[in-house]
Amino acid sequence: MTSTQKTILIVWHSRTGAARQLAQAAEDGARRIAAELHTLEALRLIVKKADAVAPEDLLAADGYLFCAPENLAALSGAMKEFFDSNYYAVLDQLNGRPYGLLISAGSDGTAAARQAERICTGWRLVPIAPTLIANVAAQTTEAILAPKQISNEHRKAADTMGSTLAALLL
Repeated sequence: MTSTQKTILIVWHSRTGAARQLAQAAEDGARRIAAELHTLEALRLIVKKADAVAPEDLLAADGYLFCAPENLAALSGAMKEFFDSNYYAVLDQLNGRPYGLLISAGSDGTAAARQAERICTGWRLVPIAPTLIANVAAQTTEAILAPKQISNEHRKAADTMGSTLAALLL
């Protein structure tokens, strides 16, 4: 990594695929804008499942994209565990860094968004845009447990979130 290279850490958790697709679209957007700006070599993208992220990963990044599902009106357990296990290890060391938040939800998503936003506020991160909530309209047990496919609208919005973060850093 060069001293001018910027690192985006994309942290994700997904059970049925929607949050993973949001993370992929955000990664694609970041890579696309870096290519358009002719600065692809200046951008380092690290994509990690929530349970694989360590404090060192957070400290080494210049910006973050957090992608998670809402489960039972809260962040998914694995994403909450990511925040819980890393929170104090990096507290007061991430101040002012930019982040984007992408939530997949069956109907609402606002509770998970509020929960994650409060944690990011505690880390003193700066949001680059309003939280993206991708509502997949899963209301029955079968629909909730089934593999998901995000809409083109949500895919484009996640791409924009990734490209916005990359553009801000580059």
